Amino acid sequence: MSPLRPRVLAIAEAANPEWVSVPLVGWSLADALRRRADVHIVTQTRNRDAFLRAGLTEGTDFTAIDSEAVAAPMYKLASLLRMGSGKGWTMVTAIAALGYPYFEHLVWKRFGADIRAGKFDLVHRITPLSPTIASSLAPRVAAAGVPFVLGPLNGGVPWPKGFEAERRREHEWLSYVRGAYRLNPSHRRMLRSAALIIAGSRHTASEIPAPYQDKTVWLPENAIDPARFNLTSAQDLTGPLRACFVGRLVPYKGPHMLLEAAAPLIRAGRLVLDIVGDGPMAGDLRAHADSLQIADGVTFHGNLPHDQVQQVLAQANLMTFPSIREFGGGVVLEAMALGVVPMVVDYAGPGELVTDQTGYLIPVGARPQIVEGFRTALQALADDPHALPVKAAAARATALSDFTWDAKAARIVAMYDRLLAARQV
Repeated sequence: MSPLRPRVLAIAEAANPEWVSVPLVGWSLADALRRRADVHIVTQTRNRDAFLRAGLTEGTDFTAIDSEAVAAPMYKLASLLRMGSGKGWTMVTAIAALGYPYFEHLVWKRFGADIRAGKFDLVHRITPLSPTIASSLAPRVAAAGVPFVLGPLNGGVPWPKGFEAERRREHEWLSYVRGAYRLNPSHRRMLRSAALIIAGSRHTASEIPAPYQDKTVWLPENAIDPARFNLTSAQDLTGPLRACFVGRLVPYKGPHMLLEAAAPLIRAGRLVLDIVGDGPMAGDLRAHADSLQIADGVTFHGNLPHDQVQQVLAQANLMTFPSIREFGGGVVLEAMALGVVPMVVDYAGPGELVTDQTGYLIPVGARPQIVEGFRTALQALADDPHALPVKAAAARATALSDFTWDAKAARIVAMYDRLLAARQV
């Protein structure tokens, strides 16, 4: 074992290469770190088989912790209280926060002696991502004289003004009192005990209390795997513009606003739109396309396997994504990696990933302002699309240089090294 490679115990309760969202983030980051450090991953037993299928060796590369005695009933409770698949994420996080301490209790029971004995240079909790879920491990690890790294933490982006109806349709009742987590003494102990806090968004970084800002760094939550996004958009400007939306068909993602914004150009035959994804709004969106007389110019693909999503997206000039409450925005990076120019609302995750050089930022506002912003930007591009290839090349270069999982892991390992070097002074 090379002394130049830090020995890391990576806590990733949610980590799975075969799933999406938080589990895929947890897996992708932990796996990328393995290529640059001596990492042993600790995950929940539900991920065990996927780890084995990915080629990892149990006991050597990872340990699966069986916390199902608490996790299973908590999952059932969250499914009941969220009142609909894909809704009530604040409720899901709150219920997870109740069951998570048992997982960390079992982690400490299994690895506490090894941590105290100095078998790891540091402990890094990768998931949960939510900053509301406290860690009982943090003070124990710190007391053992081992640095505890936390993050990327992300979540809790406020709902923009004018979208209360969408908030209610998402069953986000608990979001009104989300800030109460700051009163939890365990949360303060976690932040106090952490040697490094990685914030996955600027909003989350701003929520870290002032006494801990000096050990907080901003590093976007999401990244991409170049092997999974290996096509390149041709940016064909000879025909009508082609725009693409990829995501769950739910109110806060804004697909209804996109239809309204694009309708004049679609009716005129100057733009076609692909919508990839499914969700509770699917039927209403198809009916809305009919009422706007644009059904012939809109293709609803439904849910597609990953390789087919890439094929559809890579045919587009633009990734049009009017989501008004996106924590990370991984799909935006995926589009950029394919050379598809993103057009996003300048708010939360996507607004932190896109610049004027790599895409189009539409000012956040109430629904009519966002619709008009997208409509104006799309009209300008239909009139003169020649800026698209330049932005597409810049977007692809940025994604492949700054936003791969390997690049992200390299930055984190550099943080490890600085942290460990400072402790030796």
